[in-house]
Amino acid sequence: MKRYLEALREKARNFLIYGIGKTLIYKLEKLITNYSLIGNSTFFEPDQFNWVEELESQSMRIRQELDQVLKYRDSLPTFQDISPDQGYYLSTDNRWKTYGFYGYGIKSQQNCKNCPETTRIIEKIPGMKTAFFSILLPGKHIPEHRGPYKGVIRCLLGLRVPEPKENCRIRVGNDIRYWEEGKAMIFDDTFPHEVWNETDGIRVVLFLDIVRPLRFPASWINLLFIKLIAWSPYVQDAMANQKKWEKRLDKVFAGS
Repeated sequence: MKRYLEALREKARNFLIYGIGKTLIYKLEKLITNYSLIGNSTFFEPDQFNWVEELESQSMRIRQELDQVLKYRDSLPTFQDISPDQGYYLSTDNRWKTYGFYGYGIKSQQNCKNCPETTRIIEKIPGMKTAFFSILLPGKHIPEHRGPYKGVIRCLLGLRVPEPKENCRIRVGNDIRYWEEGKAMIFDDTFPHEVWNETDGIRVVLFLDIVRPLRFPASWINLLFIKLIAWSPYVQDAMANQKKWEKRLDKVFAGS
């Protein structure tokens, strides 16, 4: 009976995520495209957002806390440890590590406590919903994929960028960009994109998902739908995984 109930739950979960959820999201994308206040290009210019300058000016404070986190790099979870729904097709090795702060507005209390300056900085960003350190080890390639929802835009703040920069890059659509330390890169992750770290060093960015600026009434609908996503099994399961890893990391940090 227990196995039957677990199988039934998994079927219901998959139907909500991959059936109803995806169908509704794709229908909303046309509305979001038509009501976008920032256009619909692959990359956006930093000066389109009044919070970018402040974020970039604080990059060294964030970097200082990142350096403390990286002392425990081997103990950090991989991307698929937190989000197996995406991990099964994005990353199956141990070369993409993460350290999470927020997931669709849900706060990772202990991780935020361990990095108070980073938390203070990201919480000032209007519409910030997801935030984590994204750590790519040498030789890591994230294959082409697209983000789950156009109602948010992605910002990647360069914190550790190995040389040569041409070997540490991202392609969004047909456009290729390179990271710079202390500089923010902002793009629409619903375009097909992929990432390479073909260097011998570690690439780290502060990964942020931020509510896309939209005209009313799409702005209101978007915020409502983001809340629904936060309540979905897709996010709730990932945050449950995050909480387990927080407890493990807290023991590691406390024992150092």
